[in-house]
Amino acid sequence: MKGTRRTPRWGHSHISRQLAPVQIGLISDTHGHIDERILHHFSACDEIWHAGDIGDFKVTNALAEVAPLVAVHGNIDDQLMRRDFPEHQHIERGGCKIWMTHIGGRPGRYASGIRSGLHQYAPDIFICGHSHLLIVKKDASWGGLYMNPGAAGRQGFHRMRTIMRFSLEGGNVLNPEVIELGTR
Repeated sequence: MKGTRRTPRWGHSHISRQLAPVQIGLISDTHGHIDERILHHFSACDEIWHAGDIGDFKVTNALAEVAPLVAVHGNIDDQLMRRDFPEHQHIERGGCKIWMTHIGGRPGRYASGIRSGLHQYAPDIFICGHSHLLIVKKDASWGGLYMNPGAAGRQGFHRMRTIMRFSLEGGNVLNPEVIELGTR
């Protein structure tokens, strides 16, 4: 089927980059934690993207029940998780080129190899997790939007658990919102 993308173990996404708008739920650093509030906030999403440190298949199973899942593994994820979810995802949705990985750094302090990859792949949006720092920022050094949804899990140094939702349409990020889930 044209516009269908296989997402490892979790079925098919029927979202084509020509269809618009595409509602995205973005989450990272769950470290094995999932709760009904997360699922509720993602219930109207066309896809859910997880930027790594998943922690347990119960997280991906629950998210995939809500919407098609696109995910990358993180540094805490075991070999079974790494088998199903790659280190990098390069996808196109809503007219946007997206690169998602777990360890990416942040504007001005990108992880090794990321800056050259940003220039090589020229994504419109670069998504990562790992730092547990919620940051959404246009980065003039490579011309795209940097997004880190913070951390939704209960482990780590962050105080507030966060996720994000936004729409993609015509090559634009529309209606971005941060959802605070409460303290960890």
